[in-house]
Amino acid sequence: MPYRVSLAETGIEAIEKIKAGNYDLVLMDVRMPDLGGIEAAQAIRRGEVGQDKVGIKMIALTAYALKGDRERRLAAGMDEYLTKPLKSEELYGMLQNFNDAES
Repeated sequence: MPYRVSLAETGIEAIEKIKAGNYDLVLMDVRMPDLGGIEAAQAIRRGEVGQDKVGIKMIALTAYALKGDRERRLAAGMDEYLTKPLKSEELYGMLQNFNDAES
């Protein structure tokens, strides 16, 4: 895919990279060391990473696929939700949808 990717090992590292960088979209794992993806997403939405980052698109990544999980992730501030194992065609389709919505 024609995208540049930056990786973070922990939730705090993700927050720091988002704060310092210029990202169009974040794939946020729900379970990360030191700060989970939900908590990181909520901090971003509250403006703790910067007001210019509040509206960044975020996709939750999780191994959980129970009834109501998607709704809980969206209510926590995520824009979309994908389950693991991640399928490249699902991710690519979602990225295309985000690109089409911005056009």
